[in-house]
Amino acid sequence: MEPPPLEFRLSDKSLLPALIALLLLGSCISLAVGAMTIGWRDVLAGLMQWSWPGILDQDVPEQYALVLGEIRLPRLLLGLIVGGTLSVCGAVMQGMFRNPLAEPGIIGISSGAAVGAGIVLVFGGVLSVWLGAFYEKLQWLLLPAFASTGAIMATWLVYILGDRGRSVVMMLLAGIAISALAGAALGMFAYVATDTALRDMTMWQLGSLSGATWTSVLVTGFIFAISAGLLWARANDLNALLLGESDARHLGVDVIGLKRQIIVLNGIAVGAAVSVSGIIGFVGLVVPHIVRLLRGPDHRYLIPYSALLGGLLLTVADTIARSVFAPAEMPVGIITALLGAPFFLFLLWQQRQQIF
Repeated sequence: MEPPPLEFRLSDKSLLPALIALLLLGSCISLAVGAMTIGWRDVLAGLMQWSWPGILDQDVPEQYALVLGEIRLPRLLLGLIVGGTLSVCGAVMQGMFRNPLAEPGIIGISSGAAVGAGIVLVFGGVLSVWLGAFYEKLQWLLLPAFASTGAIMATWLVYILGDRGRSVVMMLLAGIAISALAGAALGMFAYVATDTALRDMTMWQLGSLSGATWTSVLVTGFIFAISAGLLWARANDLNALLLGESDARHLGVDVIGLKRQIIVLNGIAVGAAVSVSGIIGFVGLVVPHIVRLLRGPDHRYLIPYSALLGGLLLTVADTIARSVFAPAEMPVGIITALLGAPFFLFLLWQQRQQIF
């Protein structure tokens, strides 16, 4: 006889303040820790000096302000955005597929986004010839646009091949096939790529936040805010979908329209995240499960809490990745894989009877 699942529910009065407090603490540690350790007071002073030069009477080393304002702060914000994006998309996909194993990295969606982004990196010269003078103006948009297109196509294939989310085996097999095709495409890109493009692609496949810029923060932040907001607005419909498609229709939910909206929004959000961070797996798998254990499956709380916890998890992982072997940096995707892979195996063990 299988033991009952562990449940430990917290109220909003305790969980939300705890998440916010941990997020602030993790953010402060991320700003202070690295190849150059900066004291707590110097962190605040350096940020103020970078934001408003000359506002402080005390002397703040110029390198502190530069490191904090141009490197660590955008990297921190990008980690919060990417972690929140992957977690929200994972939570919504698990609700749409009604399956706890759905996650952008596992079922090949992140790989599809990486292929789209790889096209821009490797064949950017060809695109510049085709687009002419428009290339310079559209260059900032090409990477997330191509990555989002690849993610949407991968999501659609998994949805169709997985019997519209009803077959776990077909969903996992579709993810394996998409990941294999994406790996072959990325390998072909690497073969014809220049040294610079090859280095960028290698870092992508491992996942990294080292390329964070204020432009990438603004673009991905805007996309995340719009996508997460629209998905949160459909929280009640997602709750109805958990009862089954037939019951959801009886409750007045446009199931087909809901699924199409989820596929498009998830593809755009994941594509934008992958275009700036590479493939970071297991965040969208682990975080929604933790939130469900703490707060339950209600998407009205699952989506925003997953965004907070996902940002916290990726921020902590990135801090570890750039601190363990400082001044060298370990790709953050390795840290999330070390944390998430055992959790995925545990879920497979729990789901073995349903799968087989």
